[in-house]
Order: sequence, then C-alpha cells, then structure tokens
Amino acid sequence: MPRDVIREIKQEVASNPIVLYMKGTRTDPQCGFSAVTAGVLQEIGVEFKEVNVLADQEKREAVKVFSDWPTIPQLYVGGTFVGGCEIVREMHTNGELEPLVREALGAT
Repeated sequence: MPRDVIREIKQEVASNPIVLYMKGTRTDPQCGFSAVTAGVLQEIGVEFKEVNVLADQEKREAVKVFSDWPTIPQLYVGGTFVGGCEIVREMHTNGELEPLVREALGAT
C-alpha cells in the first residue's frame, strides 16, 4: 500500500498543539530560517513537535502542498497553519504569537 504523506501530515497537525516542519532539528537546525523559527518557540518556552523534512523528502514536498506555502519552515498552531519564518518572527515581535501558542497548549 502506498504511503499517504498528506494523511500523515494531517495526523501530526491534528494530534500536536504546535508543529514545526523545519530543516534539521531544534538542536541542530540546518538552515537559518529554521533556526530562527525554532528559536522563537524556545524563547517563548513552549514544547513543540519538530519534523525534520530533510530526513523525509516526500514529507518535505507534501507539506508545501498541504499548506499551499512554498517554503520551509512551516509552523502550525492549534491545527492551523501560521506561516513561515518572517511571519512567525513578526508575530513574536508584535506580541501575537505567545498568546496563540499558549492558547493552543491550553494555558493562558
């Protein structure tokens, strides 16, 4: 049976309050944009699921289709696509990101 990568992504996004599709890992990011995005989440101090798309080429391409967003990293909060690095950084600077992620985690 062929792998249904879009279904895997839907499951990851639905079953985790915060999911970051990134190049590398939070401890070993493989691109500057992924490092910045993971760093913002770490600065806020919230747990998140990281998905290293460099380890899974099918998922790397499928997540772009799933979100209709052409680049990695991609952040999902509460099952909703938030955006990439620049959007995440801007939301963090404006004070919009922390309340959103805390709400997704069930904390205020």
